This record gives sequence, C-alpha cells and structure tokens, in this order.
Amino acid sequence: MSRIVLVAAALIAAVSSVQAADLYYGSRAPYTVNQPLNMYSWAGPYIGGNIGWDWGSVDNNPTKPSGFVGGVQAGYNWQNGSPWVFGIEGDFQGNGASDTFAPWKFSNPWFGTVRGRAGYALNNILFYGTAGLAFGELSGQTFGGLTETHTNAGWTVGLGAEFGLAQNWSAKVEYLYVDLNDSNFTITGAQNGYHFGLLRAGVNYHF
Repeated sequence: MSRIVLVAAALIAAVSSVQAADLYYGSRAPYTVNQPLNMYSWAGPYIGGNIGWDWGSVDNNPTKPSGFVGGVQAGYNWQNGSPWVFGIEGDFQGNGASDTFAPWKFSNPWFGTVRGRAGYALNNILFYGTAGLAFGELSGQTFGGLTETHTNAGWTVGLGAEFGLAQNWSAKVEYLYVDLNDSNFTITGAQNGYHFGLLRAGVNYHF
C-alpha cells in the first residue's frame, strides 16, 4: 500500500512539474520577423562635419588648384522598414585649393552642394550614390595684384559609405566630382571654370 502511495505521489509531482514548465514557456512573447532585433535605423535628420583634400584644374588655364578642404553638412534620410535609404543633404565648405602658373593665380575659397542620396544599408553600413547642384567661387589674380572673382553654379556626382558607430553617431568616407561652370574672366581674356575631385571623411550626429 505504501508503495502505491509513493508511486502516486511521484506521478502527481511529475505532472505538476510539466504543467508548470508549460505555463512558464507559454508566457514568452512570440518572435516576429517583421521587426529584426538590433536593426540600425538611418531614418531622420542629422548634422556633422568633414575634412578632406581636393584637386582639379581651371578651364582654359594651366593652373591646377589643390588643397585641404573642410566644412559642415546636414541632411535627412528616409527608410521605410527596408534596406533602401533615400535622403537629401547640403554642405558648405571652406577651401584652401590654389595654384600659380606664370602670371596667373587661381583659387577656390569656398563651395557648397545640395544633393540627393540613394543607398542600400547592410544594418549599420550604408553604401550610397549622390548627385545634385554645386555652387562656389573662383578667384583669379594676375600682375599688380589685379583680382577678379566669379561665383558660379554647376553640378556634382559621387559615391560614399557611412558606418553607424552608435544609434546617434556615424562616420563616412565620400568621393565627389564637382564641376563649376565657366565665366568670362577679363584678366585672362578667356572662359574659366573650376572642376575637381574631392575625397573627404566626416562624422554625423543623428537626431
């Protein structure tokens, strides 16, 4: 009789243990594939700074200005639950690019761009292409310090990669080709414009 009681008690304990286990595991939230865990979000506004080097040439003139460049950028990204990221970005740059050849010196003291961006994100790594409007100043100088300056619009196109370091911080590397349209310079008697390549690195803070 005592053996029957012991066996019955053991069975009751086993059933109670199984029921408790089922109750515990049944309380877990179901896994959903629509919201991946730890997915980096590129959406929203951002602002940052950059530094780099540009090199180019002046149309109808032997000068080839180059130098350090630095500035600020700001933009906005859209990402609607997919790896595709679309955005708009503007930047303004101070530029040390200049060159002297014979009697002429040309420099590009500043320039800026307003561009669209389209890219593909691999979680916290974004590869993108960019293109849009460019504008800037081309300054020429000749004998006796005679100086002439023109501000022109143009276009730009480029490629880049951005790396999410934390949810609010990212770093990027970018190449742009910039072409500022020609203007008639009296001091050279020719149409002169500046076109150049730009390689830069920067950081962004995402709001």
